[in-house]
Amino acid sequence: MIFVDYIINIMPSLLSGALITLKVFFWTLIISIPLGIILSLGLTSKFTNKKMLKIFSIKQLIEFYIWLMRGTPLLLQLIFVFYGLPIIGIVFQRYDAALVAFSLNYAAYFAEIFRGGFQSIPKSQYESASMLGLNSWQTTRKVIIPQVLKIVIPSIGNEVINLVKDSSLVYVIGIGDLLQAGNIATARDVTLLPLILVALIYLLLTALCTVILRRIEKYYSSWR
Repeated sequence: MIFVDYIINIMPSLLSGALITLKVFFWTLIISIPLGIILSLGLTSKFTNKKMLKIFSIKQLIEFYIWLMRGTPLLLQLIFVFYGLPIIGIVFQRYDAALVAFSLNYAAYFAEIFRGGFQSIPKSQYESASMLGLNSWQTTRKVIIPQVLKIVIPSIGNEVINLVKDSSLVYVIGIGDLLQAGNIATARDVTLLPLILVALIYLLLTALCTVILRRIEKYYSSWR
């Protein structure tokens, strides 16, 4: 009964932290996936704006951005956005800084995933769409992207699972997420039980994401 009472006592703070974790997770996906698609289109496009960029093409700039985001730790990027940018006068609130860092980081990974998806589409698909009278935007939106989504869903699923776990990094800038709530309870009560509950909640969240992603994958697998 003592353990049950203790769990009931600390669960409100853990669930409050879990809500923050879910908010960071949700909004990062909402921002980073569309941004990743746009960046991937820039990678696969032959367009270069020579009037605005005389040295680097847009593709090269995107490649540099992806290299930078994927080549440095997300934790470092998070610290840089919140603690580093104010030095040059760019200030974000804690939650906004987390969204900026996470969205920019995951957009780079999604861009590479979607790039591979776009490059796997046969050129005949574009030619067929052109013969049907579709312009480039219509071809991309109605013909290409639905096929790309089917191809990249497994890879996106891996990144989604990683995002659930990576969201715990926001505690380093003082955001009261799930992990911070567990750490506070552990330090205060000198027991590992809060951290065990935190682990169970993370496992539950990743399991839920896995089930949803498998359903989505099954739905798209019916497209032949």
